[in-house]
Amino acid sequence: MKKSRLHSIRCAECGGKGLLKLGRQVSLIDAQTHVQIIINTNLRQERTVSEVHLQYPDLSHLIDRLHFKPTEGKIWLAEQRSILMGLGALSSFRKEIISTLGQERGKGFFMRLGYYSGMRDAELARKLNPDASPEKAFLFGPQMHALRGMVKVIPLKLDFCLDTPHFYAEFEWIDSFEVEICRNALGQLNEPACWMLLGYACAYSSHFTGLDIQFREVTCRGQGDAHCLIIGKLAQEWPDHEEFSQLFREAPLIDELYELQSRIADLELSIQYPEDVPRALGEAPPFTSALTMIDRGANSDVTMLLIGETGTGKEVLARRVHSMSARSQGPFVAVNCAAIPPELIESELFGVEKGAYTGAMQSRPGRFERADGGTIFLDEIIELSPRAQAALLRVIQEGELERVGDTRTRKVNVRIVAATNEDLAAAVKAGRFRADLFYRINAYMVVIPPLRERRNDIALLAEHFRQRYEKQYRKKTLGLSDRAMEALNRHDWPGNIRELENAVERGIILTDEHSSITEENLFSIRPKRELSDDLRKLNQSSGQLEKPDHQQLFRETLAEQVLANQIGINDLETLLIDKAMEKSEQNVSAAARLLGLSRAALAYRLKRRDDHTESDEA
Repeated sequence: MKKSRLHSIRCAECGGKGLLKLGRQVSLIDAQTHVQIIINTNLRQERTVSEVHLQYPDLSHLIDRLHFKPTEGKIWLAEQRSILMGLGALSSFRKEIISTLGQERGKGFFMRLGYYSGMRDAELARKLNPDASPEKAFLFGPQMHALRGMVKVIPLKLDFCLDTPHFYAEFEWIDSFEVEICRNALGQLNEPACWMLLGYACAYSSHFTGLDIQFREVTCRGQGDAHCLIIGKLAQEWPDHEEFSQLFREAPLIDELYELQSRIADLELSIQYPEDVPRALGEAPPFTSALTMIDRGANSDVTMLLIGETGTGKEVLARRVHSMSARSQGPFVAVNCAAIPPELIESELFGVEKGAYTGAMQSRPGRFERADGGTIFLDEIIELSPRAQAALLRVIQEGELERVGDTRTRKVNVRIVAATNEDLAAAVKAGRFRADLFYRINAYMVVIPPLRERRNDIALLAEHFRQRYEKQYRKKTLGLSDRAMEALNRHDWPGNIRELENAVERGIILTDEHSSITEENLFSIRPKRELSDDLRKLNQSSGQLEKPDHQQLFRETLAEQVLANQIGINDLETLLIDKAMEKSEQNVSAAARLLGLSRAALAYRLKRRDDHTESDEA
């Protein structure tokens, strides 16, 4: 390929040396686009200026992350779940959106759709190419457009400097899917037609560079031009940049509908509950049934028993009962009976008189007296000692108690909400819990379903916790990736909502700013993902879907984990040898067979390691 003339220049704004390309030269060789690209970089040290001659980066490690799982009905591109949809269906969809919203609002809708996709792909490009030069890593965006079957992209010019800042780019689009949609369903437009592609280009460039970049489609085959050509610059360099930015904000009509919907929802909530009623998030039928029972029983004084596994939100629901009752202005006192030593449980619940036992230096009220006029929540009630159970029965029956070491009776007016994660009826049969107390607190029992029985609520709860911890840690992420959400839905959640909350908090902490929360960031121990027999991967040369070599996939995954954890090759060898010797019960020959080595080779490695250890000790 003939080289174009290049001259060394110095960036007028940052002083860094760059390249000035004279003329335009684009050549296709072996289906790879070779381009001359201008890159301005703020060089802190003197560098030799040379011709920047780039071609698209190798796509193999991107294609390796494209997985087809037909029997599960899923296609994965790294963390993103994808779909294959015919152009005809997209044409009908686009036509209906335009006829419903109008062309201008429809344009904004599709540009926002493309913007979201470009934002995600910019993150993927950075992760796949941590060591690549900025220009090579940047070119993964156009490649991903092509991989998705949306358009073929030819880079014509690319010139950016992050320190100045400065950005200029020209790309040609060939065989745009949006042009084909226009021709098939809408006819020729009076303006450029590649709305999704344009939104993608703006988002990808902005999120990749960290600059506010806008593209314009200056010519488009959808409006009768010979080519689709886009130009990108810093947003403020476009005279209409503020008006253009409006396209990436929700259309006023949609805003109005959402605002009305929100007002109606708020009005319904204000009619049903006071403002201070704790929110109980969930729409799954098992949970809404339990919530209905709780709400109906809240405004009475009946003793309520909540049965549910650890982490299902029993205390939140107990607070809801208190807030919706006539006692809402009184105190709410929560007691974890399992956290109080058995010898102290009576004094904690019912109070103690001075001198009742060694260390009782003064009289003090117990939790029941502090809850007078309000509600007391007794979590893990099954952990109460037999004496405490008898005293609690008296409070329920007579509304009175005696402090430890006192003979006086004190009246209390307290509503009791009890909770446990065990079967109290079985505990009664086993002699661990008083039958008469069980029948007293079982007057109004509500079973709280575990999270695995309300999987439809996982996404709702995860989003709630994401917003909470983003605010707490002052961090903005792109939300959960599709694969991360699938992992949440697949997990059985033995710790229920509390475990989910902890996972999301961990994900927020480990996720970089403006990046997606991945499966690896959510779980300290990554859930095992089986390699299914229906997995298919794309063969780059043939374009066909093929069954992957599972052994090779395992090796690649293992290698990625070793590198990610910065395990050195010597440490890895030591670990493998030690494990092989352990499995073979220190039999060198058997261990050598496990490692695929001769006995002599393994014996040499063992001796070398022993000699090295002895020299270190000396």
